[in-house]
Amino acid sequence: MPASSPQVLYTPAQRARRDATAWTLVQGILAPVQFLIFGISLYLVVRSLQTGEHTDWALGSVVLKTIALYAIMVTGAIWEKVVFGQYLFAPAFFWEDIVSMGVMALHTAYIWVWWQGQWSANDQLLLALAAYLSYAVNAAQYIRKLRMARLQKQPTDLSHPLPDSGAQASV
Repeated sequence: MPASSPQVLYTPAQRARRDATAWTLVQGILAPVQFLIFGISLYLVVRSLQTGEHTDWALGSVVLKTIALYAIMVTGAIWEKVVFGQYLFAPAFFWEDIVSMGVMALHTAYIWVWWQGQWSANDQLLLALAAYLSYAVNAAQYIRKLRMARLQKQPTDLSHPLPDSGAQASV
């Protein structure tokens, strides 16, 4: 099977806008912060489901994770508008945005049932796990796009040779 040509993620103009906007830095900071909150919260949720201890901490950590998610979604939509000219569903990030809507729906459902207090803590934590699974899928999508963007920066043909620095690159 022949190798397909790599998908171009950014046009030169979009890349310039991406590199010039402060929203890229905001996303670069919020993404690992949210992932750290996710990791801690996931531990608390799983531990609470296993032991029944520190349930309030686990439930609260999901609220904090959801606030971080809302922050990254709003700022990400602004970033997408600056770079691609539309707030969501730009062709380069269409499927990531589709999955993000599901992630937001599950996290928002969690906030609703947490606020209403009519579900058991165990059921709330199980809903949080479903939301976290969707988040993990979405995070993997964005990590893949980040990798694609980095690969796109590298010259892929001989019309743009690497500078002669004395180092050798293997293919």
